[in-house]
Amino acid sequence: MRLLATLLFLIAFVSPVTAVRSGTVHANETIRVAILKNAAGVVIDGDGVLAARENGTAVALTTPVSIKPGKNGIVAGDSNYVRLVFGASAAVFVNGKPYRGVAEITLGEKGLLVVNELPLEDYLVGLINCEISSAWPIEAVKTQAVIARTYALNRKEARKNAFYHLESSVIDQVYEGCLIEDSRARHAVSETAGEVLTYKGDIIQAFYHSNCGGRTEASENVWGASLPYLKGVECEYCLTAPSALWEQRLGLRDIEEKLRAAGIRIAAVTDIRGGALNSRGRLKNVMIVSGRDEVFVAGDQFRKAVGYGVIKSTNFTVKVVGGEALFSGLGNGHGVGLCQWGSKQRALDGFGYTEILSYYYPGTELKRLSDIR
Repeated sequence: MRLLATLLFLIAFVSPVTAVRSGTVHANETIRVAILKNAAGVVIDGDGVLAARENGTAVALTTPVSIKPGKNGIVAGDSNYVRLVFGASAAVFVNGKPYRGVAEITLGEKGLLVVNELPLEDYLVGLINCEISSAWPIEAVKTQAVIARTYALNRKEARKNAFYHLESSVIDQVYEGCLIEDSRARHAVSETAGEVLTYKGDIIQAFYHSNCGGRTEASENVWGASLPYLKGVECEYCLTAPSALWEQRLGLRDIEEKLRAAGIRIAAVTDIRGGALNSRGRLKNVMIVSGRDEVFVAGDQFRKAVGYGVIKSTNFTVKVVGGEALFSGLGNGHGVGLCQWGSKQRALDGFGYTEILSYYYPGTELKRLSDIR
């Protein structure tokens, strides 16, 4: 009975809280983060790990526990399960990485799906050093804490009927558990506890990126939705950062293969040229010359096809010489919302996190969850 009672306590501690409109968001928030998708296998380990079925019934499993996909569920040891939930007093290790809260394992579309459910504030502490460095000026770290909290709660509301709220990659926010937590990250989260950015009483869509290259982007230029607090601002603060300038040299054949893999019908690419610019100075589209044809590809679609880590922004020029395209660009990321490197420089210049937030998200208000009505 002690095993069952302890595990049920752990699971209850991070049980789902229904997210509703901003007026009734609970103070003790939890968040569900997909940390593995389509995994061929998962190993669970840790001190004092307890396991339960989806109905809360305790399962006696000896760690490390190896879990594999089954025909109609998951397999651990010699038994089949619909879902297993693992909890521990400190951390549950999933494939060698420690996570606070519980790890919930089910069968996904093409393998195992692992969801980490934990208190929102603990999630933020683990996230800080994945997104920036906690060694940055503390006002910049506080800024990141508020923005990450705001983004997470907005996504939780938007995906309240989904099995999880966030992914642990750049698709949402980068998060790798509690391995790289530290005291400065925890201090920044604690100092801003429960604070979120709002617009007319609602929690905003708090997009952010690494480096804007001198000016942030308008949301409608990337996603088609015009948001009043994401119109773009001037930002010279990031231009001295190492990520401000980039160059990339790629063969035309390589680019052609990536574009075709993305479903863009082209053949025998001979040239690539920058197209029209949008209102914020970034490329609306890229012209691909293929034989006698000219194909225009949206700037962000081109980035996605070739690789976000390769073409780091849509603020670039391109020149083709000898079958190779030389890209020269500014910034890193989609450019919408907070510029992380700009935030760092503004903090070094003496601005507090509230001032930094109001600059990059004009018209918003910083509020505590308990005060949102």
